[in-house]
Amino acid sequence: MNILNRLATDVRLMFRRPVRMQCAALCYRFKKKSAVPEMLLITSRDTGRWVIPKGWPMEGKLCHEAAEREAYEEAGVKGEAGAERIGFYIYDKAMDHGLKVECMVQVYPLVVLEMLKNFPEKGSRKMEWVSFEEGASRVAEPMLKDIILRFEQQLLATMKPAPAAMAR
Repeated sequence: MNILNRLATDVRLMFRRPVRMQCAALCYRFKKKSAVPEMLLITSRDTGRWVIPKGWPMEGKLCHEAAEREAYEEAGVKGEAGAERIGFYIYDKAMDHGLKVECMVQVYPLVVLEMLKNFPEKGSRKMEWVSFEEGASRVAEPMLKDIILRFEQQLLATMKPAPAAMAR
């Protein structure tokens, strides 16, 4: 590596900001009259790309509680977020002043119990219930795609009857 490349790398590392953390909810429900799970996608307000509800940590709340709150604010979701994260992904968030910061997003499962008609960000985003496969194909972040598909497999595995119960 030549001296200019080494200097450029050193300067980038010196000015690199620490990774910021966000909390996200992977909202899911089971279709009526079937045991097929589906997930909720929303669009981001700035770029319109498909994402899951997420936001910054909140004072006095654990990360899964903040994720639950973001799901309410962004999509009108009422439900229960699991306290154990199902994964994390990293992306570059564009800030208002043009700077991009690296964010690590902690993802928590949230079973949806109710969808509200009125909520803080109503009208500023699109929402769609989709299959997990479709959801994984729409999001841009490769690590989030993996989390979505892995979580669907975990859901389906917990729904299968135990082998002993099948033999009866």
